[in-house]
Amino acid sequence: MRCMMIGLRPAFSTMLFLLLLTGGVYPLLTTALGQWWFPWQANGSLIHKDNVIRGSALIGQSFTAAGYFHGRPSATADTPYNPLASGGSNLAASNPELDAQIQARVAALRARQARVAAPRYAPLTPRRVPRFRLSWRRPRQAGWIII
Repeated sequence: MRCMMIGLRPAFSTMLFLLLLTGGVYPLLTTALGQWWFPWQANGSLIHKDNVIRGSALIGQSFTAAGYFHGRPSATADTPYNPLASGGSNLAASNPELDAQIQARVAALRARQARVAAPRYAPLTPRRVPRFRLSWRRPRQAGWIII
């Protein structure tokens, strides 16, 4: 029994030390340093207007201007880009509803930017670059093409 206690004592004291260090000291230290060095970011990058919190600068917002590609897709059900109910969609990759959402986004992008969103082959794919296309390239430019 005494032999077992000799082996357990260092293990228990190490566990207690690491528990206090990683569960108490480290979180308190990082919180204090974050509040001191980055107070705006540590509090969630909250946007205030008329002394009222209006939202966070980190949560996606809807915008459809022609100068932008598109915003982050919203997963809130009732009102799109609702900051009070933000979160992921939790749809699996095999879910047909996720596929329908992606196809709708692709169709909207193609309708808005038909020239850019047209499907094209990648010129670096080995089987799709014909050898005759390399004849007009200088050797310096043709060095990165995989054949």
